[in-house]
Amino acid sequence: MSEAHRSSVPEPEPEAVPEAEAAPQPDAGPERDAVHHPGSDVRPAPGPVTADDVRHAVRLAVDVLRGAQGADWEARAGSLEWSCRETVEHLADDLFAYAAQLGPEQPPSDTEVPFVWSPRRPGGPANVVFADPAAGAAGLVQVLEACGALLAAMVRTTPPEVRSHHVFGAADPAGFAAMGVVETLVHLHDVAEGLGLAWEPDAALCDRALARLFPDVPDDTAPWPTLLWATGRGDLPGRPRRTAWRWYGAPRSEGEGY
Repeated sequence: MSEAHRSSVPEPEPEAVPEAEAAPQPDAGPERDAVHHPGSDVRPAPGPVTADDVRHAVRLAVDVLRGAQGADWEARAGSLEWSCRETVEHLADDLFAYAAQLGPEQPPSDTEVPFVWSPRRPGGPANVVFADPAAGAAGLVQVLEACGALLAAMVRTTPPEVRSHHVFGAADPAGFAAMGVVETLVHLHDVAEGLGLAWEPDAALCDRALARLFPDVPDDTAPWPTLLWATGRGDLPGRPRRTAWRWYGAPRSEGEGY
């Protein structure tokens, strides 16, 4: 979530919510082929975001980051005020925090699980999870991988009727999966800009995340550019760039804004 766990929101996100920071594609999920077909004006309705989608998104991120071990991890991450290293830590912390929201036998309905989040420096991300600097880039990536696995496990094992607090709407496990996917995809975009890496996740993964969390975005544009636009990180033809944004975490049958 970013400072968004605490307020559960996205990054270059609207400062209306402190952090933000989801949408996945599974290793072998049932809706993987719900992609935009060139002859169609509107994307077909994708399936739900799953634990497999979380694992897939994090694996994509880990594979890219492992190829940048010798890069300057203190470089600024895209449009954020954080370094690439801090942004990966923040992402890992987001995944951990989403998993934690699903953990209690009675998940909280009006607040986050009360961990103490604190920054390592003024202006840095307020986290529970930090990587040991002595472990270097490899250790940092391993922390990300571990936190992604925690979220995937909680999404897989939590009954679908469970709801837990998020500032953008009380969410079910699929909603937290989608948040984790979005966080992963867009923060890797930030880090890739800072490290000079190529990063473009597959369209079906982006599509499922958009369908779950962003009911207010166009459905006739390519999924990845649309996700970047939805989170204030990119442009779409004929539409002003977003300077403030949010997602809708509650299931469609229960959420305002759908």
